[in-house]
Amino acid sequence: MAFDNILVVCVGNICRSPMAAAMLAKRYPQKHIDSAGVSALVGYPADAKAIEVMATDDTNIDSHIAKQISEDLVRQADLILTMSISQTKWIEDRWPHCRGKTFRIGHWIGKDIEDPYGLPTSVFEVAKSHIIDSLEQWNEKII
Repeated sequence: MAFDNILVVCVGNICRSPMAAAMLAKRYPQKHIDSAGVSALVGYPADAKAIEVMATDDTNIDSHIAKQISEDLVRQADLILTMSISQTKWIEDRWPHCRGKTFRIGHWIGKDIEDPYGLPTSVFEVAKSHIIDSLEQWNEKII
C-alpha cells in the first residue's frame, strides 16, 4: 500500500507535528503531508523554538498554522502518525475506522516523542532528534 497522504498529529499542533511534517515533506516532496492537533491551538503559528531548531537544517516552518484534527483529515489520510500511544488510542476511539492506519511515530523503536512545549530549546532539539530517529524506521514503509 502506498502512503500518499500522511497526517502527523500531536497535542497543540505547534511543536512536534509541524516539525515531523516538515521533515516528511522535505523527504517526500511528491506526497501530501499535513499535521493537526488533538487539542490544537487553532490559528497559532509554530512555536518559536520549533522554528529555531528546524532552521538549523534549512527547514522553514514559519508559515505553519495550527489546526484541529477532524473527520475529513483522518478520512483523507493513508497513514496517521502520532507522538504517543495515548494519541493513537484517542484517534482510534473517536474514529474506529482509523485502526490499522494510525501509529505512534516511534512505533518501530518503542518510543513516545515527549512534548517540548514551554521547555528550553534543548528539549526541542531532543524531540527533533527522536522524531528523526523514528522517521528513519518508516523509510521503507512510506516509499
